Amino acid sequence: MWTSVLKQRVKAAFMIWPLTFSPTTLPPSLLRPTATMSIAQHQTANFDEIFKQKRILRSKVRKSLKSMDPSLRSEEDNAIQSLVLEAPWFKSSKTFCAYISCSALREVNTSVLLREILKNPEKDGCAQTPKKLYVPRVEDKNSHMRMLNISSMDDLIANSMNILEPAPIDGLGNKREDVLQANDPVDLFLLPGLAFERTGKRLGRGGGYYDTFLRKYQELARERNWKQPLFVGLSYSLQIMDEGVIPVTSHDVLVDALVTPSGMIPISPSAV
Repeated sequence: MWTSVLKQRVKAAFMIWPLTFSPTTLPPSLLRPTATMSIAQHQTANFDEIFKQKRILRSKVRKSLKSMDPSLRSEEDNAIQSLVLEAPWFKSSKTFCAYISCSALREVNTSVLLREILKNPEKDGCAQTPKKLYVPRVEDKNSHMRMLNISSMDDLIANSMNILEPAPIDGLGNKREDVLQANDPVDLFLLPGLAFERTGKRLGRGGGYYDTFLRKYQELARERNWKQPLFVGLSYSLQIMDEGVIPVTSHDVLVDALVTPSGMIPISPSAV
């Protein structure tokens, strides 16, 4: 009889135990502090490792670009720009955001493309609507960049780094239109980069200016129910990396297509 009673009491104790001592009944300050800290530390370590890998890759690509034969560079510049000029997605675009190439940074030349976009159809006797161009202006060292409208290459001035940018005020004393405040969507972005993958990964110069701006524009397009623009990277042959070489984080924006000297590489469904 005593054995039977003892068994019943033991069984009841085990039934009460998980309810009485459940971790959820502890104060919030005592709930899994070690696990939370380890996750945060792990994420920080991952970011640090990715940034380290990016720095190493940037250094390698810069050395390769520096040693690139000038005649080969010119040949590839011409090939890339010719491919873009003949592309139907370029011809059909009305509004552009494009970078102004800088020879000191060894970027793919965009001078021919910019002149074509800025060409006045009325002066050339064409019936087509003038195209609209926005180009980047770096605001500070905190990844803040704007894209301002220009109507001529004469609207550009050299900054402290000797990189051409649009003056914030035009010759008539008016503020230049900011693409984030424009009433019409952008059709096409022509983007620079230090390295690219055929999967759409892009390695920038480390400032985060383009990734920050592109995310802002994507969000703006969603808010206004606009079609997302096409993000196209321009790349020399040596800047195309094998798959998995470029490390990325959730902040990195992928490109929709690449234009290389040997042709266009469509990546996203919209580019295909």
